[in-house]
Amino acid sequence: MREDSSFVIENTSMNGNMEEEEFEGVEERDPERNPVNEPLLKRNRTLSSNPLALVGAKVSYIESLDYEINENDLFKQDWRSRSRCQVLQYIFLKWLLAFLVGLLTGIIATLINLAVENISGYKLLAVVEYIQQERYLMGYLYFTGTNFILTFIASILCVCFAPTAAGPGIPEIKAYLNGVDTPNMYGATTLFVKIVGSIGAVSAGLDLGKEGPLVHIGACIASLLGQGGPDNYRIKWKWLRYFNNDRDRRDLITCGASSGVCAAFRAPVGGVLFALEEVASWWRSALLWRTFCSTAVVVVVLRAFIELCHEGKCGLFGEGGLIMFDVSNVAVSYNVMDIIPVAIIGIIGGVLGSLYNYLLHKILRVYNLINQKGKIYKLLLSLSVSIFTSACQYGLPFLVNCTPCESSSCPTNGKSGNYKQFNCPKGHYNDLATLLLTTNDDAVRNIFSTNTPHEYQPYSILIFFTLYCILGLITFGIAVPSGLFLPIILIGSGYGRLLGILMKPYTNIDHGLLAVLGAASLMAGSMRMTVSLCVIFLELTNNLLLLPITMIVLLVAKTVGDSFNPSIYEIILHLKGLPFMDADPEPWMRNLSVGELIDVKPSVVSFRGVEKVANIVEALKNTTHNGFPVMDDDVEVEIVKLHGVILRAHLIKVLKEKWFLKEKRRTEEWEVREKFSWVELAEREGNIEDVGVTKDEMEMFVDLHPLTNTTPFTVLESMSVAKARILFRQVGLRHMLVVPKYQATGLCPVIGILTRQDLLAYNILSVFPHLAKSKGREKRN
Repeated sequence: MREDSSFVIENTSMNGNMEEEEFEGVEERDPERNPVNEPLLKRNRTLSSNPLALVGAKVSYIESLDYEINENDLFKQDWRSRSRCQVLQYIFLKWLLAFLVGLLTGIIATLINLAVENISGYKLLAVVEYIQQERYLMGYLYFTGTNFILTFIASILCVCFAPTAAGPGIPEIKAYLNGVDTPNMYGATTLFVKIVGSIGAVSAGLDLGKEGPLVHIGACIASLLGQGGPDNYRIKWKWLRYFNNDRDRRDLITCGASSGVCAAFRAPVGGVLFALEEVASWWRSALLWRTFCSTAVVVVVLRAFIELCHEGKCGLFGEGGLIMFDVSNVAVSYNVMDIIPVAIIGIIGGVLGSLYNYLLHKILRVYNLINQKGKIYKLLLSLSVSIFTSACQYGLPFLVNCTPCESSSCPTNGKSGNYKQFNCPKGHYNDLATLLLTTNDDAVRNIFSTNTPHEYQPYSILIFFTLYCILGLITFGIAVPSGLFLPIILIGSGYGRLLGILMKPYTNIDHGLLAVLGAASLMAGSMRMTVSLCVIFLELTNNLLLLPITMIVLLVAKTVGDSFNPSIYEIILHLKGLPFMDADPEPWMRNLSVGELIDVKPSVVSFRGVEKVANIVEALKNTTHNGFPVMDDDVEVEIVKLHGVILRAHLIKVLKEKWFLKEKRRTEEWEVREKFSWVELAEREGNIEDVGVTKDEMEMFVDLHPLTNTTPFTVLESMSVAKARILFRQVGLRHMLVVPKYQATGLCPVIGILTRQDLLAYNILSVFPHLAKSKGREKRN
């Protein structure tokens, strides 16, 4: 249900994705204020509200999704009339779409990897050639200029064509699977810009990864397959139209998100668990099997291309990008006393992860102030970060001393390798250039490398760690597709290896393994993932002996991080204003009943079973509600009965089709089936302003019974808000009807409707400020 907007929004943006737009009620900016310390979305003190959120370049009105099955007469008739063959066809098509999601995600992920590795490879080979000729300035200009052009391509596409493609896309997917519609997030244009932009941004050497964008790409593929293609070119196949509803689309997008993670890390089980733990709010066993099917297909596709790359058919750097962070040759050797340094890594990871979240939160607010000035400022911000990144990656290796080679494969100047010669004489290598003047994937492989205790100097690792802390903070938020996985892995592996050097007298754990544990601890400290992250790292290392210490690191890091602030994705959801509903309600919500919430809301707008057209048009024009209770009079006992809930989209459909009656009567079943089908009602209709109704038609009637959901979820007015909130989220509701404990004769059987906005903590506290005091007492206790 939508209600009149009570938001006043400042003209800000998120992830470089907001343009100057005019809205009614936009508050004039006061130059004396400091917006850095203010919320991006400023809320007035009313309970029900139509939320505004930052989605791409626009501040959009956000609606909830209809995950609940609308059990009206048409749905029941359609389900009864389906033959066994048709049911099997429907199930088969579900599995076929899951297979296609995995297949296409795997192919596109492979192409992105190959493009990034080849573009970066040719760029770096040219730079190395200039350095070998001691033409350092030309090498710098070529390196910086190429990165500048690649960043410009990625940024201009996001700024001008698909602003929703900027950033990782994971917070919006979390919101969608939670029941929040995020407009324009899964279109064909967004998918194209996400693919091309990811290739450009990663090839430019920016401190970002393609892992987050791959999750978004998988979700876009799933959405487009489910709806039959882009909006303007949809396939009108009969059976495909059965998937044009929020419930089946949610399942497909879940398959797409898990496929994206699998494609990023080559971890099928980790991808399924990531969808279960991090992005999905609703789960069932059938969905588990379909997501596993999608990830299995992704792995098969990647494996096929890996075999092809071993034969030298993937270009210059093709093999590296497909193997990703493969550290399967880690030699695991530790004892009971090594748990202490492992726990220390977990504690540091939790502290640094929460600190990273805090600082990134502040920097994103500053970026909003810059980006709100227009497209050119977003572009300039992206290009400025690119120039700074290139200067650091090229210039900082000159600050360290050359290290004598101890291996026959040292130094390396061509493709992948742990010993980059850079500016060093023959027989020496530059350890910092090995980490900086390479692709991001190679940098991770190099710092994860095992049996290399003396390969990197502490001073070089300290510079590497400090640089990527800075780059990780300033790069996320610019107008390019970007992921958080890789920056966090680079930072975590840096301090993990640094701790390995410092704790060498006290532990025998390999430095490469400590780098892996450092990356895992920082990801748990920032993203607060445990089970899925543990399995992902287990699948990467291919060594079960890592499981105990990895579990300890993740549990310690998450516990420490949770004591400071929320996860990074929750922070981004809050900044964007997306009304995400957490799994756990606040403790103070148990002290408030749903009846008390209804008391501060406007009166419910309801219809009779056979309603006058004029009354329907008036209600649709004067309210923005998406659901209306339908009542019937019971003459025998003289009470008003609840027949169900009818959706706004169905009422607009009735008005558009002119399904009117000249007299006030109930329609026959054949009359309804002749005019409507269940598939048509699953599609969302336009606005009431697009409907034309004549004066004579206003005096006619509409029978709402066949289109009404006769099985809505109802709760007693005495139920606590906490219990109602759990039910609302777990079932995936859009409307929850509140009924009185005792119904008096002649009174309405519904006292109000609760929606997502009514059950959000900040909306409740705006109306009941005294609860904030009890909230503070609970925290202190």
